[in-house]
Amino acid sequence: MTAVRNNVTRLLEAKKIPFTALTFPAEKLSAVEAASHMGLPPELVYKTIVVTRPGKGKPLLVLVPALHEVDLKKVAREVGEKKVSLPTEREAEQMTGLQAGGISPLALLRGGFQVLLDASARQLPEITISGGMRGLNIRLDPDDLLALTTGRYADVATELPA
Repeated sequence: MTAVRNNVTRLLEAKKIPFTALTFPAEKLSAVEAASHMGLPPELVYKTIVVTRPGKGKPLLVLVPALHEVDLKKVAREVGEKKVSLPTEREAEQMTGLQAGGISPLALLRGGFQVLLDASARQLPEITISGGMRGLNIRLDPDDLLALTTGRYADVATELPA
């Protein structure tokens, strides 16, 4: 079905979830640069951001469009916390076991991470997210993503300043 095979593509095939694997250079790229390499508008490319809770709560995986950033106040409100924060890139890699640029909720299904997908995805028939490694993105229906991850839509993004 796809040239690139990893645990994420095998999982999607096993669950019979329609998807398209998209490849681009396996270097650390921004979501906007990745969109450009894949020939996609950035509105369809969602980046996965690790967000930490205070204390010992499990980190969250928050997916927002390429031209947006995570709004920490909205995330905190959504999950009933007073405050949430962004770990360093290195800390995010340690928490997930994945390289920045390759962090994917589909590669972390057994990790117990709560998944929030920005509500903007609700209007789209397909979005593109990381495939669990740099240089691989997966295009799929956002409802399928949420069903697999037991995630939910939430208003958690704000536009990046121009």
